[in-house]
Amino acid sequence: MSMALQWVVTSTSLEVSSSMGFLDSVRDVRLLDSSKFMSRDFGSIQAKRDKRKKFRYCSLNTDMKYARVGQSGLESASNFPLLSNVLANPTAGGEVAVSSEKKVYDVVLKQASLVKRKLSSTTELDLKPDIAMPGNLGLLTEAYSRCGEVCAEYAKTFYLGTLLMTPERRKAIWAIYVWCRRTDELVDGPNASHITPSALDRWEARLEELFQGRPFDMLDAALSDTVSNFPVDIQPFKDMIEGMRMDLRKSRYKNFDELYLYCYYVAGTVGLMSVPVMGISPDSQATTESVYNAALALGIANQLTNILRDVGEDASRGRVYLPQDELAQAGLSDEDIFAGKVTDKWRNFMKSQIKRARMFFDEAEKGVTELNEASRWPVWASLLLYRQILDEIEANDYNNFTKRAYVSKAKKLFSLPTAYARSMVPPSRKLSPAMKA
Repeated sequence: MSMALQWVVTSTSLEVSSSMGFLDSVRDVRLLDSSKFMSRDFGSIQAKRDKRKKFRYCSLNTDMKYARVGQSGLESASNFPLLSNVLANPTAGGEVAVSSEKKVYDVVLKQASLVKRKLSSTTELDLKPDIAMPGNLGLLTEAYSRCGEVCAEYAKTFYLGTLLMTPERRKAIWAIYVWCRRTDELVDGPNASHITPSALDRWEARLEELFQGRPFDMLDAALSDTVSNFPVDIQPFKDMIEGMRMDLRKSRYKNFDELYLYCYYVAGTVGLMSVPVMGISPDSQATTESVYNAALALGIANQLTNILRDVGEDASRGRVYLPQDELAQAGLSDEDIFAGKVTDKWRNFMKSQIKRARMFFDEAEKGVTELNEASRWPVWASLLLYRQILDEIEANDYNNFTKRAYVSKAKKLFSLPTAYARSMVPPSRKLSPAMKA
């Protein structure tokens, strides 16, 4: 499932049969035209958990459980049918199955904890050590400039918003953006058929090296410098690579719990990567966890929107990124999708899917205002523009088989002042009930 961050390796350098060939393929890159907008604006899950602590579960209602993480204990899981089913069914090994939302929230807690420690720290012991970068300062400046060029070329609106940020934050967001593009291109680019799980393993090993201050190339150097200056953790980056692994081995999702985890891997992770860089407003009284939840919700909303927009395109590749159980409940099957006919059953099904995506956007809005003032505009612009894709699907009479929903340039320009006005709204001085959860 393309996230529309198109970064292409040169065909002459792609040799996935050897480690050096693979590394060269990601080092020697060039840009191609892209018709897709950045969808991930803003692995392995940590295995060690405190079994005694109460977990947090998403609890908007019994149908849409994943848009917000709320405080509850295991004893309340019976209120949510899916959670009850997941928790009640042991795995073959005798262990209790863990829902996708629980897995994701473990990562959210860790990222929020890192930021809290950074904000409360006044000693050098809590700061990351200086990273020894290859070359000199000029090379690092060039690396960041190159990342900015990529962002300007393929995420024009978002790029304009980043210009309002401080230079340090701006460069860091560019570096994260480029790494995400390169990662996505491994499985969605023209050479994706040659990428193997071992190639992704090498990419993950390379990620670990750059987090240790040993970048492979100039673009890696920009990200390595970024993670040395901000409380950015490696886990969301590793989880994104896990999402790429899922694309290699999986083309169906039996329920929304499975799809939610995939959306987190390939899109929600970007929110967790970006919050430490964008910063939380010093005037905000929202909990750090709630801001991370909102960033996660925006990534999920964007990816669900991509899925609904690209149904026909994905079907042409034999992929169906829709919950199989919900399709069956609507009286639909994969064959109906491959046939590409808009029927009343399909319209009703799409209405429910669009409703869910909008709920994630609603939850995301609650956290954008809590970000640092200089970081809000690009996030608001991304949210408003991407949300309008859902409106365009409806305007196309839910024909996402042969018609591509897109937001016109006029509507994009009209949205920018609205996004800017919303970015000027100060954070809540008082915690709302949603933020207290």
